[in-house]
Amino acid sequence: MRPPVPSSQDLATLIRAGTPLLVIESTDEKRVLEGFRHAIAQALRPLWSWSITDGLVRLDMDAEEADTPPDATLTLHAIKAATEPGVYLLLDFQGYLRYPMTLRLVREIVQRHGSAEHVLVLVGASIELPDELAGTATRFEFALPDAEALAALVREEAYLYSRGHLERRVRVDPEAARAVVRNLSGLTLQDARRILRKLIADDGALTAADLPELARAKAELLDRDGLLHFEYDTARFSDVAGLARLKQWIALRRPAFLGEPLPARLDPPRGVLLLGVQGCGKSLAAKATAGGFGVPLLRLDMGSLYNKYHGETERNLREALRRAELLAPCVLWIDEIEKALAGGSGDDGVSRRVMGYLLTWMAERRAPVFLVATANDVTALPAELLRKGRFDEIFFVDLPDAATRAAIFRLHLARRELDPAACDLDALAAATDGFSGAEIEQVVVAALYAALASRGTPGQAELLAEARNTRPLSVLMGERVQALRDWARPRTLPAD
Repeated sequence: MRPPVPSSQDLATLIRAGTPLLVIESTDEKRVLEGFRHAIAQALRPLWSWSITDGLVRLDMDAEEADTPPDATLTLHAIKAATEPGVYLLLDFQGYLRYPMTLRLVREIVQRHGSAEHVLVLVGASIELPDELAGTATRFEFALPDAEALAALVREEAYLYSRGHLERRVRVDPEAARAVVRNLSGLTLQDARRILRKLIADDGALTAADLPELARAKAELLDRDGLLHFEYDTARFSDVAGLARLKQWIALRRPAFLGEPLPARLDPPRGVLLLGVQGCGKSLAAKATAGGFGVPLLRLDMGSLYNKYHGETERNLREALRRAELLAPCVLWIDEIEKALAGGSGDDGVSRRVMGYLLTWMAERRAPVFLVATANDVTALPAELLRKGRFDEIFFVDLPDAATRAAIFRLHLARRELDPAACDLDALAAATDGFSGAEIEQVVVAALYAALASRGTPGQAELLAEARNTRPLSVLMGERVQALRDWARPRTLPAD
């Protein structure tokens, strides 16, 4: 699993130990420079930085600039010739490693061939090392700001806005401010400041209404390559007919998941597996879970993780799960998980490795990421995923009963601005025995189209006619649906 994020003290230790090559992936160069200035105060070594625009510059004192042009090769020669061990930050240097002379010089400095025990530090947004250097490099990540630092940032930005707009004072809702601080976790101060300024500038206030925009901005910032999909419209439980047992389960665990004070020490919930008949609302229940917890919903498309190059699929999964942890607290939704983990003999073991890492993450993660996995074909799921402890609970979403079918009709009629009271919902429920929620929705849609053709309004007769013309999945694939229901009855907890 991902190790704890190092601190500035750890950085000073690496410098004192003479670590030859450090790699820091960051777009916040100011934060990196400040971190090394603090570390140098403990490690007591000269600190230099190099960029193509400024060349080699001494950072730990006001003078003593190197007398070399901003040429990568000449700079490396100067570093190699320096007799006093120093720390050299090479900014955006990765592109120069394509050249044999530059790569060779870096290797000689790192391996101390005729040079002092310098510490080279490659700093850039994304750094992929050539094979010649990969084995000697140590990757380092600065600790992200904690809740205290983020709260101070909120106060600072509110003060700065008020000072620049004397006619108005920033209105800050205390409860919303605490939620803002919680949702800014996982960001650098630079990124958090940029988001905060936009939220405040929009209306001169920080309120609960800013939380969806904050979650959206944070998701876009942390997932630029689209490994995770931020779901904007998370359903409320009131939008989901039935599923009473699942709703109660989520409501009972909401305080523990959000870290609210409780009289007894309880482990926060970790996740559920939703099995069921297609079209019965598993995906809607996954969305409603995020709404029930009041946190963002992230959808992990396992198909987008797969890559033809060796090791890339596993790397994509690790990165996606890391970003989900940075976006915590959140709900992570993996739809049709069986398709991603089934695998076969022709994938060179990729599916097996993906499943292994996912199972390890499920067992060892510490961040408040609630996992919701949905599946249609339970026979395709590996036994390791189903054993007790992987999920808190396995729910089965069955075909809706008569009362739930009536409630589904009521929801879909009202959503399309039709009066449910004008229909006999009990009769409609009786006529759609064996229908899934998705199939009932299509009955309403088809009745609307039929009424549109006759320039009328759909009523009881049109709805019943469309129900009679529909062959539900429980009829078309009756044996398979019944086999799934028979399997689930003694093994899972009914969601309704």
